[in-house]
Amino acid sequence: MAAVNNTSTSSPSHRDEGVTLAALPKSWHFTSSLPADPLFPTPAESYKATREDLGPRQVRGALFTWVRPESQQEPELLAVSPAAMRDLGLALSEAETDEFKETVVGNEIHGWDPVTLSGPGYPWAQCYGGFQFGDWAGQLGDGRAISLFEATNPRTGIRYEVQLKGAGITPYSRFADGKAVLRSSIREFVVSEALNALGIPTTRALAISLLPHSKVRRERIEPGAIVVRFAQSWLRFGTFDLLRARGDRTLIRRLATYVAEDVFGGWETLPGRLDDPGDPSKTPTPERNVPKDTLQGPPGAEENRFARLYREIVRRNALTVAKWQAYGFMNGVLNTDNTSIFGLSMDFGPFAFMDNFDPKYTPNHDDYLLRYSYRNQPTIIWWNLVRLGEALGELIGSGPDVDTPFFTSSGVTEESAPPLIARAEKLINQAGEEYKSVFLAEYKRLLTLRLGLKTHNPNDFDTLFSPLLDTLEALSLDFHLFFRRLSTLPLSALSAPSFRLENAARFFYKEDPPADDAETGGRQRVANWLAVWRERVVQDWGSSDGTVSEEADAERMAAMKRVNPNFVPRGWILDEVIRRVEKGGERDVLNRVLHLALHPFEDSWAGREFDGVTYEGDKEEEVRWVSDVPRSERALQCSCSS
Repeated sequence: MAAVNNTSTSSPSHRDEGVTLAALPKSWHFTSSLPADPLFPTPAESYKATREDLGPRQVRGALFTWVRPESQQEPELLAVSPAAMRDLGLALSEAETDEFKETVVGNEIHGWDPVTLSGPGYPWAQCYGGFQFGDWAGQLGDGRAISLFEATNPRTGIRYEVQLKGAGITPYSRFADGKAVLRSSIREFVVSEALNALGIPTTRALAISLLPHSKVRRERIEPGAIVVRFAQSWLRFGTFDLLRARGDRTLIRRLATYVAEDVFGGWETLPGRLDDPGDPSKTPTPERNVPKDTLQGPPGAEENRFARLYREIVRRNALTVAKWQAYGFMNGVLNTDNTSIFGLSMDFGPFAFMDNFDPKYTPNHDDYLLRYSYRNQPTIIWWNLVRLGEALGELIGSGPDVDTPFFTSSGVTEESAPPLIARAEKLINQAGEEYKSVFLAEYKRLLTLRLGLKTHNPNDFDTLFSPLLDTLEALSLDFHLFFRRLSTLPLSALSAPSFRLENAARFFYKEDPPADDAETGGRQRVANWLAVWRERVVQDWGSSDGTVSEEADAERMAAMKRVNPNFVPRGWILDEVIRRVEKGGERDVLNRVLHLALHPFEDSWAGREFDGVTYEGDKEEEVRWVSDVPRSERALQCSCSS
């Protein structure tokens, strides 16, 4: 257990805060609320089935299949996230128990008695489809993910669905093996926790285990691994896509109702009607008080509860993609089966954080058309949301008739179809405007904070934000290092009589400006932007005489450091960690990169105290990881194989 003990992020007094795995409240709301695979309608029938019987096939009329993980021999627990343990409600000391180590690889099943073939719950894999690179791919599903149970943190009351990735074949594995390789497992483990630490909604990673007896064929033979991960919901847009493709209108309605009532906590939590005079996030007007629906009426009069559900999903995803753009993160494969109903970053394949700023960059080397490039992410998420709107279109377009006996039993008639379609299209288009508004508001808010400003002026986008991004792109400057270095630049350095802005601009270069830019051109361009930025900082932080005190400027720099990370898990760093773990047999390096990912805004880590314990770390390694990216390691790409 050296790998776990080396993660010095909790003091001995903190290690037992939380509950044991056995005492962690567990539930199975998903499987008790939604239909199971009709071939194995009960856990007992699935438990008695052979592994071959549980293999790939088409599953209809269901949202999941009961399926147990494959048993693993001599698994090695490589690392555990203390932040994930805390958020799930577990004591960190639980990571040292045999029960924990057996659970996180699927060898111990909670909620099931194999003797009596009964219990409150059993593992399952979800059924869904999706559009991949814009084309309909049919049934997909959890091909290597198996959920164990839902766990509720006793302190926060937040419920998470806990699942294993790489735990074996399921009916949704298609032509794959249900396994995951160590390489991609390390990447997902680290990035899940890094995004959460940055404040970006994401699925989480609790632990990663190496399977020494599992050899997996991808482009080469690789060692197998399992990541245990959790999320408030693993439902995807593709879950609705598949039901729509199969014309299962009854199950679409049932699933949408489950999402609103169980995942989001009730219809009353959804955005209010667009014609509500109050805050649109408040309780909506009850449907029974809505007058007869007409296409010519006010916008809110056309919204039923399913339209509000759609808007909630739209808003959540708008906020998340805005955060991706503000922090230079790219998923790499934003298919609808990889897009979360809950608005989470999920399913990490060829993801990356931006190195030198390039809006056309995609970390996916199979994305020849740059469909999922950085600049396309907001558009693609909206494209996915339109597909979801189409799947919900009948419910959305039905307006106040959504609960009439005729509609629920018979659906759309030839006569009712045209106004229903028109209404649905109108509401989806209105949701599109809301998507733009929420996205831009969040994006501007985050850039305002990252640039150390207290307020956002209407002209900041044109005079400050856009010129900065254009300059970063033209000069191939590092996206993350620019913001972090700006956080350490005092205004006094820009206003001293003997100090030239061109010299300040050199602060952002480790190497000379690009060869195709004049020696002073690149630096002058940065200097020009710094002059504009300085004036805006003075507006927000200055006194009545137009000066900024040293105390105020120190406060400004500290505020910037709290939102501009010093460390992000770049592709070259993860490649190094993977190589050292897989080829070099190292273990502590994985915990060190995790520690930096969990505390991304610190100036340094080694030799400092975290949660009452001095973290040893590796100072030389840390300095290298937060410095300029080696030229040959910039803008790396990788495949979808994992």
